[in-house]
Amino acid sequence: MSVLFVSGTGTEIGKTVATAAIAAAALAAGRSVAVLKPAQTGMAPGEPGDAAEVARLAGPVTTAELARYPEPLAPDTAARRAGLPYVTPAQVAEAAQKLAADHDLVLVEGAGGLLVRFDDEGRTLADAARLLDAPVLIVAPAGLGTLNSCALTAEALAARGLRSPGVVIGSWPAAPDLAMRCNLADLPKVSGTPLLGALPTNAATLASFPTTAPTWLSPTLHGTWSAESFLATWPA
Repeated sequence: MSVLFVSGTGTEIGKTVATAAIAAAALAAGRSVAVLKPAQTGMAPGEPGDAAEVARLAGPVTTAELARYPEPLAPDTAARRAGLPYVTPAQVAEAAQKLAADHDLVLVEGAGGLLVRFDDEGRTLADAARLLDAPVLIVAPAGLGTLNSCALTAEALAARGLRSPGVVIGSWPAAPDLAMRCNLADLPKVSGTPLLGALPTNAATLASFPTTAPTWLSPTLHGTWSAESFLATWPA
């Protein structure tokens, strides 16, 4: 997969850190990586956004950002309130294709969930992925309530003819509760895709992030993580 879209089931669930982990694992495997953030919201000009955070954590990746809006809102709302142009799926697809010409892997990080609106016509990250027929990775939280949101995201992808390589848990605590441990087996069932990794809650604070990231991700994402071993470590 030369272009991989990364979408969360919601906000603040570890999507940017997951993107960084995938980038770090790919770099460790000798791949060249670019990270595209179509719409950065809640950031003033000059502030480091999500793409910069990926580079800080992962290492030498190419970063690109198509639009930036100051208020922490959905991209369409933030653009409208700021009086700035919307980002369109066609612009996202074109930018990803250009980056793919010079990189082995292009990671396109969405804003919030899959169906967050980018413009006043209601177009979304899914529309951009459709233009490229690119896979969409699902990043989900570990705890209670995640099964429903993950199932809805998987159904939305399937309804649009999009495929997903699997699910990554964006934040796995040191002492997971019963619901979290049960979700390890249930997330693949409700999404119809495999579990491809689990990032520790403190991942973004680790100085060893670039070298440790592959241990959090499966071989599909250039890592060494095993879902079978992880489930055995955390039985329900």
